[in-house]
Amino acid sequence: MLSLGDCLKEAQSNQTALGHFNVSTLDGIWAVADAALALGVPVIIGLSEGERDYVGPNQVRAVVDAIKVQRKQDIFLNADHTYSFERVKEAIEAGFDSVIFDGAKLSLEENIIETKKCVEYARLTSRGAILVEGELGFIGSSSGILDGIPRGAVVGEENMTKAGEARRFVEETGIDLLAPAIGNIHGLIRGGDPALNVSRVREIKKSVAVPLVLHGASGNTAEEIRQCVKAGVVIVHVNTELRMAYRAALVKSLSEDHEELSPYKYLKPAKLAMQKVVEEKLKIFGMSDMLQ
Repeated sequence: MLSLGDCLKEAQSNQTALGHFNVSTLDGIWAVADAALALGVPVIIGLSEGERDYVGPNQVRAVVDAIKVQRKQDIFLNADHTYSFERVKEAIEAGFDSVIFDGAKLSLEENIIETKKCVEYARLTSRGAILVEGELGFIGSSSGILDGIPRGAVVGEENMTKAGEARRFVEETGIDLLAPAIGNIHGLIRGGDPALNVSRVREIKKSVAVPLVLHGASGNTAEEIRQCVKAGVVIVHVNTELRMAYRAALVKSLSEDHEELSPYKYLKPAKLAMQKVVEEKLKIFGMSDMLQ
């Protein structure tokens, strides 16, 4: 089986991207794993701080390892949106394959200091086996359906992550992955999300040597995402659309049979709904095309 770093190099070489899907239940883990297995592609399972608090960092590591070993499947575990050094340490000590320090709300100088601290700890404890991602540019923090652009989120070409700032951030922190703000927004905005700035992705990619990550891809069109992948994005994050599919299918399942008491029966349609979304997204990212 390949390492996450190996898979990212392959994706970068082929102008494809790994899918990153957030989960907070066992159903979610199986939905992502089964979708990736069906297409024969590697995949990243992500858990934010809140999701890790609900599932348990050590517990999710054990479950993912069991699936990975039994099926010889390339599944990787990412500690998504981590806001403090202590929580980064927790994820590293639990054996996550990667961790994101989210200092997007900090000043550039503060973000560099805190992110570098996380990188140094990861290098010290894992000898580079655990990848560290940094974020530059606040794009909101909700994974829900929004009425408008989140307060403080950077939109408009003049406010997006600039190539020069990205270069400085990468060089001074030593991060393995960079998540820039290029018009993407966390959550899904009623009436449509802003367009992604593909030209800005190209500019940033020319300025940094590390792979780029697209957060908040729920709500963006397939063509926008494909263009970003061609421009240098190698990981694409999806969360809100999975949650919507899961909830809608669960509500439908419960309403159709008010007397069913077996959770595995009324939860299965919700799991399958998530799996369908994951498969659809993975096909957009292009890795399954390389295997045909």
